[in-house]
Amino acid sequence: MPLFITNSLTGEKEEFKSIIPDSVSIYFCGLTVSDLPHLGHARAWVHVDIMRRWLECLGFSVTYVENFTDINEKIVARIGEAEYGESESEVASYFINKALEAMESLGLKPAYVYPKASEHIPEIIDIITSLINSNHAYESNGSVYFDVGSFESYGALSNPDLKDNSAPTDANEANEKKHPYDFALWKAGQVSPESIAKYRNSSLPPILEPSGDIWDSPWGPGRPGWHIECSAMSMKHLSNNIDIHAGGQDLMFPHHENEKAQSEAATGMNFANFWVHIRLLETQGEKMSSSLKNYFSVNNAISEFGSNSIKMFLISTSYHRHQTYSDSALHEAVERWGRLKRTYFRTLNEVKNPSSDSGTVDETLLNSALSAKQKFHDSLNDDFNTREALVALFDITNSLNRHFDSYEEYDYSTLELSLEILHNLAIDILGFSFNSANLDKSSLDLINSLIELREQERSKGNYEKADGIRKELDLLGVIVEDTDNGPTYHRK
Repeated sequence: MPLFITNSLTGEKEEFKSIIPDSVSIYFCGLTVSDLPHLGHARAWVHVDIMRRWLECLGFSVTYVENFTDINEKIVARIGEAEYGESESEVASYFINKALEAMESLGLKPAYVYPKASEHIPEIIDIITSLINSNHAYESNGSVYFDVGSFESYGALSNPDLKDNSAPTDANEANEKKHPYDFALWKAGQVSPESIAKYRNSSLPPILEPSGDIWDSPWGPGRPGWHIECSAMSMKHLSNNIDIHAGGQDLMFPHHENEKAQSEAATGMNFANFWVHIRLLETQGEKMSSSLKNYFSVNNAISEFGSNSIKMFLISTSYHRHQTYSDSALHEAVERWGRLKRTYFRTLNEVKNPSSDSGTVDETLLNSALSAKQKFHDSLNDDFNTREALVALFDITNSLNRHFDSYEEYDYSTLELSLEILHNLAIDILGFSFNSANLDKSSLDLINSLIELREQERSKGNYEKADGIRKELDLLGVIVEDTDNGPTYHRK
């Protein structure tokens, strides 16, 4: 089955064919680094990471670029706050490092490059100049705006109502623009105190002067617009025509619509063949976001639940569907990860230490493992359907547990094959890790609950059940020692 991807540009599920055979270029719209990354960001990260892994599994060489927007009034508003820094660039660097730490904690594959907007001012100025020269942009009071009326296919991605003259804009821009939907490519001067105040913590001293980094340009000193930054970074590190442009659904308009228009107006080429949008993570009916203060930071979530459980939660809903955050859903993910991990280590332990030269053959287990592998592949080829891919993964897990429960002598050759398949699907493609060095809170809770359950069974004289729990703890890498003061444990 070939790979099909839903293309936001057409709204259709289309067969994927790369521009260059056996090679794929992906640009992912990364963070505006004005706060700590949260689970909404992690949802997009994890899904795009799996897309990349699956393309590599299909034999493509993937060049993956993920940017950081480090020029923004929200960043300027945090100058002097806590330990973040005393300039826009210092604040941005602080949060970039936090984002990279979070990505590493989630076990994401690193990007080919993480470009920053501030490092691409010459490229930005070149694109703006070409747009002015081709009458797609105009200068006004030291700022430069893209003329949406000059680009015939403007709106093809998000279908905005261009006849609606109430497009959100500030008063100063409204007086400078020809059309409400025209957007800034270059803004004169620094960030105004009024713009900073919208995002400044009210408990901090206000910033009363225009602030933020500033650069020279042919139109006077100023700052690049948000949208032009991504065009410059994508074109420089990939090409004028890329295979996949990905990002959160909330970026479709205006960011991606404007990015598409200015890029294609500047080059005359199709900017991206596939536009992929990850639906939002919601909490209490609203999208999880830093501005709404309704978020769960990635670091706190990992500390409490562990990176694997967080991944299990995030991919339980496919990227093209909205996902709702809840404690119950997270705790269910913890349980599912624990079940997968225990089965993996039990199988690994049996394969490494076979109890006998068994002649047992379990055709049911063999057929289940092979069928689940095919189902997994078909699921990811069907628009990266991680929900169904997980179902296939647990088909193998359940079949392995039935085998252990049903046979006294195991089919070791089939166990070895099943383990190989489980390893490939769970680790190589979904990005789970069975070798976490540190114990997160959920793992500690699981270990303590198992030790408590073992003590209860021992007190009832159910020593066979207690020994079974000890073996389960052993598979988790935990050695239990019984002392006069009660059981203790340590890691292998």
